[in-house]
Amino acid sequence: MENKYGEWPKSQKLKKADGTIAYIWDNKLHNWDGFALIPEGNERKGEYYLYGIQYSKESFKEAIRQQTGLPWYKKPAPKGMTHRN
Repeated sequence: MENKYGEWPKSQKLKKADGTIAYIWDNKLHNWDGFALIPEGNERKGEYYLYGIQYSKESFKEAIRQQTGLPWYKKPAPKGMTHRN
């Protein structure tokens, strides 16, 4: 994916000696696909982060849902109605 300033930085997967796995993007914990921090390789203790901010499982899933979809002005209106002013 490119922007007008060049390529986006790639996320990095870091492993520590104790088995901890961290996904880093722009020097912050970040992973859209799931856990960004997995302490000691134990996924039951995994933590969700987006742009360095920790989220609970529910709020992380809500952030994922908010990322995609149509804006309000492109959603279908009920029959006979429009979103125009």
